[in-house]
Amino acid sequence: MSIVELRQYTLHPGARETLIELFEREFVIGQQSVGITVGGRFRDLDDPDRFVWLRAFPDMTRRRRSLEAFYTGPVWREHRDAANATMIDSDDVLLLRGPGFTPEPGTREVVATVCHPSDPAAFDSYAARHLGPGHAPHRTEHAENDYPLLPVRTGEDVRVWFGPSESPPWPTRRLRLEPVTTQPRAFTNGSANGSPQTCPVTGRRPLADPGSGRVGGW
Repeated sequence: MSIVELRQYTLHPGARETLIELFEREFVIGQQSVGITVGGRFRDLDDPDRFVWLRAFPDMTRRRRSLEAFYTGPVWREHRDAANATMIDSDDVLLLRGPGFTPEPGTREVVATVCHPSDPAAFDSYAARHLGPGHAPHRTEHAENDYPLLPVRTGEDVRVWFGPSESPPWPTRRLRLEPVTTQPRAFTNGSANGSPQTCPVTGRRPLADPGSGRVGGW
């Protein structure tokens, strides 16, 4: 199993397609060149200002090395200002262990489920009945984040999977996602706002999350 990041970005209104075009043109190959496996990239179908994507690493040591290489490398240095200009918050990140996930070509919509089970043993029983390898199940990786310039969510134990499933009896969030290889659909709701200081390494600005008390990183 790999170390996987599930990253959910809140963007300035109307900026998502700008980020997607830049991401597909520069950041996929740029990350692959330093050993990062870039997984699915998605538009959130229920929020036109949200971009969701995954990336994977063989282990925590190589995660740190690859992130250091990318965020101090030429691709990010050249394009970080343009990328950061689209973002309000890029700190909503789940650090997971699992197989990673990329949708099959031609997939129009994917449902991602983020579940907070209160009883891990009971969840394992649920998963044995309702989830298979095709759901690409992931669970929280509790190892310390050793690249703190990019924060991850802490203090929670989640399970994540992809595709339709029986609703579990625990708090759950379902994300309706559209792979970025398809044309965007029309949206009728959703808005975002935010503010930004700049890190000399990544160019990101620190953000506070008043709901959780967590201070974001770069």
